Amino acid sequence: MPTTMQAAPHTLTETPRDAATVIVLRDSSEGLQTLLLRRHAKMANMGGVYVFPGGKLERSDSDASATALLDQPPAQLQAQLGEAGLDAAMAAGLHIAALREALEECGLLLAEPHGREARLDAERARAMLDEGQGFAQVVAQLGLRLATRQLAPWSRWITPMAPALATRRFDTRFFVAQAPQAQQARHDDHETTDSLWIAPRQALQRYRDGAIELAPPQIMSLAQLARHASVASAMAAARAQRPPTILPESFEENGVRVICYPGDPMHPVHQRAMDGPTRLAQQGRRFLPPQGFDALFL
Repeated sequence: MPTTMQAAPHTLTETPRDAATVIVLRDSSEGLQTLLLRRHAKMANMGGVYVFPGGKLERSDSDASATALLDQPPAQLQAQLGEAGLDAAMAAGLHIAALREALEECGLLLAEPHGREARLDAERARAMLDEGQGFAQVVAQLGLRLATRQLAPWSRWITPMAPALATRRFDTRFFVAQAPQAQQARHDDHETTDSLWIAPRQALQRYRDGAIELAPPQIMSLAQLARHASVASAMAAARAQRPPTILPESFEENGVRVICYPGDPMHPVHQRAMDGPTRLAQQGRRFLPPQGFDALFL
């Protein structure tokens, strides 16, 4: 029977909103682990899905009061992201958004003492946010400096016009960071209802078996992380590359929805952006490589 392909209809025309995500990593006796948070089941966007901590860029992330707390100049952060047309202020704001979301969503404070009165107190910092204080205000009041050197740009994902799970479009910069050893990550019981430290391959196995829900960017990011045995390996790989930009395309093949990535014959960008399969096919509620689960790691 001949194969029939057709492009999926473009259902969303809104401009993607800038966002930042932090892939928090740690070493364990089982090897590399990453932190996943389960979004509240009643959330309009990806309810019940396990995600990395993150959220949309806020105007305050680019305020002078926030950029004054950086450990690196905005121009350096701009160079690290390597995006044409991205100005230094926006680059700084995206890094600050990543650090803010790490504190808001999982209680991790990626900062360093700066001055005699400095207090690196993640629990107090999160409580101050809950009391209504702004992120920059909290960091300044505790005498800290934002540790952007602990972040390494990993990838850039732009929600496609016909998204797989989301109801809104985002232009999200993914960063990797090592979890501070003296701090304990925990979900906020508001936007997120569960937190899970897990090896990347194990997370994908649980997704395959229906135990957890994941979105395609998390699937592909976990597949990339599964290639690393330690935090040091993943961080070194991130710092050695220019973060790839990934705008998925979707189409139907013999009635099956397929999402493809740069390097796939059906994608307009011919150069690969990442290792592994160049497409995922919808199988019931799951998106998996047409060649089978193990193709995620080839």
